[in-house]
Amino acid sequence: MDYSPLDQNLVVSQVSATERTTFIKKTYMHVAMAVLGFVAFEALFQSIPAIKQIGMSMAQGWTWLIVLGGFAFATGAVERWAMTSKDKGKQYIALTIFVALYAFLFVPLIYVATAIAGSSMIMQAGVATLALFTGLSAVVLLTGKDFSFLRTGIMIGGFIAIGLIVAGVAFGFTLGWVFSAAMIILAAASILYQTSNILHHYGTEQYVAASLGLTGSLLMMFWYVLQLIMSFSGD
Repeated sequence: MDYSPLDQNLVVSQVSATERTTFIKKTYMHVAMAVLGFVAFEALFQSIPAIKQIGMSMAQGWTWLIVLGGFAFATGAVERWAMTSKDKGKQYIALTIFVALYAFLFVPLIYVATAIAGSSMIMQAGVATLALFTGLSAVVLLTGKDFSFLRTGIMIGGFIAIGLIVAGVAFGFTLGWVFSAAMIILAAASILYQTSNILHHYGTEQYVAASLGLTGSLLMMFWYVLQLIMSFSGD
């Protein structure tokens, strides 16, 4: 998604090295805050039996497709709100809602992973995801390359993934580890794209909004890394 800086601020790639470094630090600080918020929300949701029950029930059959559709609409709306609002307070509210929505979506997956192997499997997936995220971010930040050309491929990959998910529900087959691996690659492309955006398509005051896209790509990768690990757990 391409965005225009609010109030005609220069995009990050056009400012001085000091200003660029400050913006990047603020953006990744907010990504870190979002991840901590995700962990806090997830712990809260997992501690409430009613929410766990709702989470498990929503992951069944066609209900899951409705949930995914609603999730995509809601997170997209929240991200647009963060991008278009000049009020930092509203941007923080948008980031909080965004993280809470992701945490709720993760309820059934985290519940199953915990039932299989306690917290160890989740920790493995978290470490692997952070390592991949750090490496991919470094590629963009050190080279300064514009990866906006990946947008079309990401969109096509997303539509293919949706089609496969719908087909899996309709015909009752499991997508398996190959699908998870392919989605990790798609998430990696999304991280490159989103990291590139913070340099080439965001204004210097849009660090809160920039953190939403990066957080979403990071959590998407975590989802499929965890699923991939679960598929080889032998359970």
